[in-house]
Amino acid sequence: MEKTQVSMSSDLQKFIDKFEPSKFKLMAKGIEIRGINDLHRNIAQAKDLIERMKLKLIVSHNAEMISYGGFEVNNL
Repeated sequence: MEKTQVSMSSDLQKFIDKFEPSKFKLMAKGIEIRGINDLHRNIAQAKDLIERMKLKLIVSHNAEMISYGGFEVNNL
């Protein structure tokens, strides 16, 4: 099995530096943030940070992610 190198965009790195997630997983299209207790508040803060910093990122989440307290921040 061949392992591919995943690169991180500068906008995504800026987001990580400011948001400071305790647990996240790097994926091909962005990151998945896990282990969030107050999911609604953290998603709102992530969206606000992206808007204020004018980053080319989007927050996405679904019902499955709620079960483990997670959401994704992906490159546009």
